[in-house]
Amino acid sequence: MKKVDETRIDDLLSQLTLEEKINMIHGVGLFQSGGVPRLGIPPLKMSDGPMGVRKDFANDSWINIGTTDDYVSYLPSNSAVASTWSRDLAYITGMVLGAEARGRGKDVILAPGINIKRSPLCGRNFEYISEDPRLVEELVVPLVKGIQEYDVAACVKHLAANNQETDRLEVDTFVDERTLREIYYPGFKAAIDKGESHSIMGAYNKLYGEYCSHSKTLLTKILRDEWGYDGAVISDWGAVHDTKEAAESDLDIEMSVTGNFDNYYMANPLLEAVRKGEIKEECIDKKIRNILRTMLRLNMLGEDRKNRARGTYNAPLHREAILECAEESIILLKNDDNRLPIHKDGLKTLAIIGQNGERLHSGGGGSAEIKALYEISPLLGMKMLLGGDVDVKYAKGYYVPSKEEKKINWQKDSLKKNNISKEEEERLIALRLEEEIKGRQEELLREAVTLAKENKEVILVVGLDHEHDVEGKDRKDMKLPYGQDKLINEVLAVNPDTIVVVIAGSPVEMGSWADRAKAIVWSYYAGMEGGRALAKVIFGDVNPSGKLAETFPKNHMDSPAHKLGEFGNYGKVTYNEGVYVGYRYFDSYDIDVEFPFGHGLSYTTFAYSNLTVTVDEACNDDIDVRVQATIKNTGTSYGAEVVQVYVSDKEASVQRPIHELKDFTKVYLKPGEEETVNIILNKNSFSFFDVESHSFVVEAGEFEIQIGSSSRDIRLKETISVPGTVPGTK
Repeated sequence: MKKVDETRIDDLLSQLTLEEKINMIHGVGLFQSGGVPRLGIPPLKMSDGPMGVRKDFANDSWINIGTTDDYVSYLPSNSAVASTWSRDLAYITGMVLGAEARGRGKDVILAPGINIKRSPLCGRNFEYISEDPRLVEELVVPLVKGIQEYDVAACVKHLAANNQETDRLEVDTFVDERTLREIYYPGFKAAIDKGESHSIMGAYNKLYGEYCSHSKTLLTKILRDEWGYDGAVISDWGAVHDTKEAAESDLDIEMSVTGNFDNYYMANPLLEAVRKGEIKEECIDKKIRNILRTMLRLNMLGEDRKNRARGTYNAPLHREAILECAEESIILLKNDDNRLPIHKDGLKTLAIIGQNGERLHSGGGGSAEIKALYEISPLLGMKMLLGGDVDVKYAKGYYVPSKEEKKINWQKDSLKKNNISKEEEERLIALRLEEEIKGRQEELLREAVTLAKENKEVILVVGLDHEHDVEGKDRKDMKLPYGQDKLINEVLAVNPDTIVVVIAGSPVEMGSWADRAKAIVWSYYAGMEGGRALAKVIFGDVNPSGKLAETFPKNHMDSPAHKLGEFGNYGKVTYNEGVYVGYRYFDSYDIDVEFPFGHGLSYTTFAYSNLTVTVDEACNDDIDVRVQATIKNTGTSYGAEVVQVYVSDKEASVQRPIHELKDFTKVYLKPGEEETVNIILNKNSFSFFDVESHSFVVEAGEFEIQIGSSSRDIRLKETISVPGTVPGTK
């Protein structure tokens, strides 16, 4: 972490009154902590979120106060960024977010979200990066560094084991230590050690009975003492539950969702407790030091303010960066018979079916919502690309009832005249709504099928929305809503060449139609330029290079969180699957999946050859394994390939997954061009957490180095012998 002049902190701390200190460690607005004007200490102004800077609210209530000045750039979700498998694009995306946050006058941006995708049903998965801790480590670091280029603190969230929205404020998670160390902690540790994140957010949930946002085990023992973190720790909004626990923990700032700021646990209740001698003032001084240290790192104090980055928002360069990220995030899941790309030459008509073709997603999802300057839908993107010579026809295909429609009481007056109970009234209204929706669905379905029959080129745009990918609620299953499976099957029945595009933030079941569809394209919520990026991929202006950062199971019950562990429980949830998260489980136990981790096709082909692996044994306590392989573009199009390196421990004394991702690189090649990739693995690539020594260890023995295009498409492999190392921390 950036060193600061601690004497400046000592000087300011010595001048603060107890009341001023208290004011600095809790929210005095929904998105700001208290400042001390007489000493030139400003408040810390914060904002959601991971997909752009959130609109402005009143200081003490969730009332929109912005006019036309809080429109911002809409960034690709973290899931979309992860699908690029590009450290460079993660950094650039972070820079855009940091610049826009500073341009809006914010000091802390509550991003990125890096919780592990343990279950495909978690409502906030679209905000997160991956099921794999190594991929999270490698992408969170450039994201954080990019954000902080503009003197804005990244606030990496949510520490820790925060993997479901059900009962999120109270659920107690039970995870064994090895799993925490190997799966759920690495991203946070990398964000601190390598990314130097200036702030960290505590989670809502409990971990072994302690609320994460004031857990002494998590915040003191692990974060402060073991990892040496000296930045600011901020609670999730409303995640504090006890004055004494919060005060004596290593939480620095309490934030919440209500306007009674003086009554927060670390406000007047803490002030009274200190005055009564129940809590030592030194506890508060520690928090003030961390806050002031963070402010110094952000050039917020004294003369430093002259050197602080100004930032900007809605810059044209931001939009180009967002477009580039969106283009590389799109994943070609299937392309039988080279169905894609569609050739524009000679194209006269195009049919687009499905409401996700026209829907906009920026304004939903919970704290990820933003007020987008604009958002290009797939329908708009296609028309922009094709111009006026192509007749683009559109059919909704399925019916999405609005929130207002759901509330309509069609028979309210007549039912009351019949003097029936409220429950019976609500039941009859629900039935009437169901009948109304069914009727509209059938009408839209008929229209869509007719359009599919009449047009050769059909793009069916389906998926989820922020009624399903949303904070505060988990999905019940992986099924597509709004009768979309029926729509897909009936359209494919009359036009087998239909291209299926899925826009969603988490996996969906595809079993009833995936085998029949010749081409399937996947897009996460890809930001303001998402529709244009999608059009460029479908029509071949951009060669897709996205790869799945999570496994797509056939059914959520195949997922280890559901098959072996617990998910969606109230009160308590146990992670019985241990380290077998995502592909670690699916690949180890040879479970059939829809699409594997790391999968993604291209319009060109790549050949892997010439694998060489050398082990340097003269590395003191470390291990140096150098991996080289040649990647050649053997097709006819310029393209990019993500080369993935997995390691398999052939003779471990503990149970380990069949293989684990340890590194990757993305290469960009012209037709016929080849490149030799060089990857260096160290002891962390071979270690596991030993519960007896409480440290990461490498056991001497044989390891297989695997080079592949996905976790189930291993192209090259070689077995090596690796010397053991003495126990040490990762």
